[in-house]
Amino acid sequence: MTARHQRGLSRRKLLAALGGAAVAVPAVAALAPHALAGPAAGDDAAEPAAGGLPLTIVNASGSFDNASVHLYIVGNQDGRQVRVTPDGTLAPVALADNGADGFTDYAISLSGSGETRLSLPYMSGRVYVALGRKLKFRAVTDGNGDAALQYPAGWVASDPNYAVLHDCCEFTYNSAGMFCNTTMVDMFSVPLGIRLTGAKDQTTGTLRDGGRAAAFTAVRQVEEFAPLVVDDTRVLAPGHGLDAGLFPADYFAPYIDEVWSTYTGRDLTVATDAGTFTGRVRGGRLTFDGPAQVSFAKPSTRDVLFCDGGLAAPNDGTTGPVAAVLGAGFNRSTLLGASAQPTTDASAFYRTALTNHYAKAMHAATEDGRAYGFAFDDVADLASYVQDTAPTGIRLTLTPF
Repeated sequence: MTARHQRGLSRRKLLAALGGAAVAVPAVAALAPHALAGPAAGDDAAEPAAGGLPLTIVNASGSFDNASVHLYIVGNQDGRQVRVTPDGTLAPVALADNGADGFTDYAISLSGSGETRLSLPYMSGRVYVALGRKLKFRAVTDGNGDAALQYPAGWVASDPNYAVLHDCCEFTYNSAGMFCNTTMVDMFSVPLGIRLTGAKDQTTGTLRDGGRAAAFTAVRQVEEFAPLVVDDTRVLAPGHGLDAGLFPADYFAPYIDEVWSTYTGRDLTVATDAGTFTGRVRGGRLTFDGPAQVSFAKPSTRDVLFCDGGLAAPNDGTTGPVAAVLGAGFNRSTLLGASAQPTTDASAFYRTALTNHYAKAMHAATEDGRAYGFAFDDVADLASYVQDTAPTGIRLTLTPF
């Protein structure tokens, strides 16, 4: 089976379209690379779902009653921006949906008590939950002249949803199956767990008892990361913190310099499905030989946190997979501990003082140790991701705070 980090498109490039601005590309941009493994738009994936997939929402938060929970299912189908209505049908995003306040009201209310049962049609997108207050999605015109949504950006202080307690999970549901994950790539706020049934019975994302508070505390305890904690509302991912001036732009610089120095005099090998690449720093670039020659300029801290820029991963089967492994190695601080990558033993991750303490805290908070703390956290299969090619139902649970 193809390793997840060696499949599909780069998650971080696609996420760039969702940073609080109009979504100028289909909302599949919200999804992890492996969630795009099914048929592409234009084939069977664009056909309506027969009956849809049963989606059950369970409010076990213990802090908010059902009347205080607002649900949004938004995304794309066959290149169109769409949303799911309370009766489980797809409706196109329309500028006319903006109300007098300039925002749409696409909220789906939960049942008065107990579980809420919905039907999920074929689409790719996100399930948002907002607690206490509704989210403000604005319908706008994108660069192609089509109606699109401005998504919440909880990491931007000026965003109209900044004060709203909210979070989301991501999915693609099509004729190939269901591919879904919980995500902390941008921020962490509301504890969510996924149970996917079908050919198998799988769960992911569930926090251990006290996991939310423990994650907030762990991030607060590291000086450089402490400003990322926004009251008791959310913890920002350090990349977004850097962009907001809350995180040092040179945080990873000493580690990056040491990696470049180390692999000037010795080989670094990276194993991928395309074969093994062997590299050294030559002329200031980390250059690999193997199935193809690929090379990387010395990345910045921002490149490491977003797994982009100097660590950009095109969907070419060679540079992309190597970049993914390097991105994971920097964030987990494993590149100096082993010259053969990827490191797959999770006990070796985050062992140095200079590491991604945000991602470390997210993994420590979950029952299964899986989380999406950065864009290529699926390297070595450590992401909070599940898939099923014959799904019978999906259950999203707001777990205790």
